[in-house]
Amino acid sequence: MAKASRGNAPPPAPIIVKKITQVAAGHHGGAWKVAYADFVTAMMAFFLLLWLLGATNEKQRKGIADYFSPTLVKTRQESAGSAAGILGGSSLTDADNYPHRAGQTGDQALTIPRDATGGPKSGAGKIKRFNHTLKALDAKLQSTARLRRLAKQVRMVDTAEGIRIDMVDDAQFSMFRLGTTILTPDAIELLSAIANVVRDDPGGLAVRGHTDALPWREGIPGNNWSLSAGRADATRQALMQDGLGEDRFRRIEGVADRELLIAGDPHDPRNRRISITVMH
Repeated sequence: MAKASRGNAPPPAPIIVKKITQVAAGHHGGAWKVAYADFVTAMMAFFLLLWLLGATNEKQRKGIADYFSPTLVKTRQESAGSAAGILGGSSLTDADNYPHRAGQTGDQALTIPRDATGGPKSGAGKIKRFNHTLKALDAKLQSTARLRRLAKQVRMVDTAEGIRIDMVDDAQFSMFRLGTTILTPDAIELLSAIANVVRDDPGGLAVRGHTDALPWREGIPGNNWSLSAGRADATRQALMQDGLGEDRFRRIEGVADRELLIAGDPHDPRNRRISITVMH
């Protein structure tokens, strides 16, 4: 009877093993550290911004903003000056909107480096040199009625490389005869005035030629690359005839229509220009 009773009993219940995985919490986790570091970094940047706003003036803040602006900026259509008045109502030192604008400004540097004695160092020397060249060029361009008429074609910018003097074409003025490397009489007189100003400056010279994007007529050999380079070299030769030594020139180059002044209209005559940089 006992055996029969055991045979009819239900089978034993299965044994279930429950595995629990514990996740580390509290001080054992590291994710909060990353978030905290980001927060501290953001707060440091915020307080640095507040300090800069309180320790700088408007011109200095503009210079800082230009430094962090994108390398390629949209050009301003009227940056070459309008047709009225000397320099077209623009200052000779107005900052332009060419590529690499961060290194170009007509304002003084944010800080003037000082040597061990507390006196101004190289920064002040560059500012003094720029202002001297500016005044000399401005005085030269106003010395005759003809130069006063041509002065609106000239812009001067203090760049990281040196003092750049731009001579810009427009509908009434052209540095060269159309499609050639032959300087016009007005351009020759303008270059003579510039040579007179930079003759005593010890810096080397770089000349760059620019063209617009007008295509060449079919059947005429040539291209804007060779034209811009030829015009830069023709400018070099004209400056040498006005007394500048051949050893002053460091670079002669042509960039065709790759650095347009009026980006919205590649055919605009103001895209044709010659740049002469007096290097630091």
